[in-house]
Amino acid sequence: MNSSILLRLVSSCKLGALGLLLGLLAACSPLPRVLQAAENGRRVVARPSPLTAVGAAVPFEATAKASAQHLHKGVVYEVVLTYRYDHDLRLDTVGRLSFAQSEYTYDDSVKGRLVSTRRFSLPNTPQRSPGQLLARGQVRELKPGGKVLKATTETLVARGIADPGRRVVIEDTALALLPETVSNVRSGTRVLPLYFDQGQWFIRSHLGTNIAALEDLIDANQRTQRVLIAAGHSPDSIDAHQPALASKRVKMLLYYYKQRIKGFSYLNKVEDIKFDTLAYRRSWELFLNQVQHSALKPAQQDSVVSIINNTPGSFAKKEKALHKLTYFDYLEDYIYPVLRWGTVAVTYTAPPRYNSEVYILSKKILEKEADVEALTPEELRYSAQLTPLLAEKQRIYELSAANTASWQSFYNLGMVLQLRGEKEPTERVARSYYHRAAINFTLAAHRHPTAELFYRAAAAHQRAQENLEALSDYDYAIKLGGPRALLQKIFSDKAALEIIIGQPEQALTSLRLAGPSYQNYLNQGLLLQQQGGYDAAAAQYQLALDLRTRAAAPHYGLAVAAARRHDEAVMARELHQAVLLDPNLATQATEDLEFASYVQGAAFREALKK
Repeated sequence: MNSSILLRLVSSCKLGALGLLLGLLAACSPLPRVLQAAENGRRVVARPSPLTAVGAAVPFEATAKASAQHLHKGVVYEVVLTYRYDHDLRLDTVGRLSFAQSEYTYDDSVKGRLVSTRRFSLPNTPQRSPGQLLARGQVRELKPGGKVLKATTETLVARGIADPGRRVVIEDTALALLPETVSNVRSGTRVLPLYFDQGQWFIRSHLGTNIAALEDLIDANQRTQRVLIAAGHSPDSIDAHQPALASKRVKMLLYYYKQRIKGFSYLNKVEDIKFDTLAYRRSWELFLNQVQHSALKPAQQDSVVSIINNTPGSFAKKEKALHKLTYFDYLEDYIYPVLRWGTVAVTYTAPPRYNSEVYILSKKILEKEADVEALTPEELRYSAQLTPLLAEKQRIYELSAANTASWQSFYNLGMVLQLRGEKEPTERVARSYYHRAAINFTLAAHRHPTAELFYRAAAAHQRAQENLEALSDYDYAIKLGGPRALLQKIFSDKAALEIIIGQPEQALTSLRLAGPSYQNYLNQGLLLQQQGGYDAAAAQYQLALDLRTRAAAPHYGLAVAAARRHDEAVMARELHQAVLLDPNLATQATEDLEFASYVQGAAFREALKK
């Protein structure tokens, strides 16, 4: 035989033997056997189910259980979680549950079963609802560059996303511009409240102290006749143990005012102004007045008054007696801070102007044909009432705010921006308007601190989805106190925001202080429903229905509560009533995961018929 043919035969035999060896090695790979053992009887669950949003996130806990027989050295079994949404066009990788060493425990209830648990979170966006949380098993070699073998199928773990925050009710308050009037008489008194840090008498220069407004008033060079400066202190131990603290605060404000006059005023002189000072030392009068204008219930207010009037002993002993009240934290958080106060009241006059010039001059100022100082701040703001166009009103208030920095200008500018936001069909542009409105309401509130102004700022921040800023402004509003109806509305809207961002305990506290209302009954029902109190939730929805018999939202809430109780008959009846009152709820119910178990049923389809 030819030697070359012989060599080819030998080579062919070697290659065939090598291929056979590789095939045998592949057949001996543990990956298929481990995957089959792990997938046999494997279970994956997620809690809560359906996936439920908490504010801007969707937190959940996933648990996988698999047989311990799959364990193999050098190989790990994993369950990969994905989230499919947007009509199955998008897929997010959520994470994985691993059965590697130290990442699992043994199941106490079933011998030989392993448990792997881990917490995950998804972003809460409208595009992700509805969607599906899916699980697919895989095995992986632990060595670098190791092979991965995936299961051929994936299983449904949970549906998502249920968002209770979208069912929170916030009823709008009426929006109205501040009415402006102009008069030939220009004299008046400007009162500027200021606040001090606990135990301190030094003036704070940062935002919210009214110092900037006081400086603007002095620098405006209006003829000043009289200045009254008063200050007090809080009953707390840090403030109250300094007997001279109120006097120090008065002296600091007096010194500051006089120095500002000397340095920046050319029309006024310190010796020509009459200064009056008043320091409130260990006085309960202002404290009791603040309590009576708080959100505390009448019985709670009476208890505070009784302690102050009837507790024998010193000022400090009366204050310590307040600590025994179950609601002392309200006094400490919302009453005490505003008693660390100071006030500057300035009486001044300015030259008169006749109304006939206002309209023409305001138009010239906007067209830059006249100087802004051609009109007084009041007249410029008044001119905004002479046009029905929001865009023109906005220009006038922007000009007024930029040149006078008065709280009225900032407030009305914020109101116009919010009105424009409500008329804007594009969500992104509307949120921009609300953001700007919130900024201007905040500027107004810091110059004229009242509960209503901080409430307006909070509501605008909330519409702009700036939740932390909104909560801060709600707290400011409550601390300042005001009419009971206003404070109850503030607590109502604060509770709604706390539900949206996932703070149920804080929301319950706020609702207790908010009092009964249609909005609060619905939101209380939503909270109870989330906590599993379905009968109690239904009772709240019924109370809301008693207030508004033709409202659809209470019927929808009752339908959800019945669905949670697996009461299909009541669910269908209440859902039918809701759809009759508001046909738009038919589409919402079809997509609502609360009714996912009933969508294919005849009772559900009948309920959606008008």
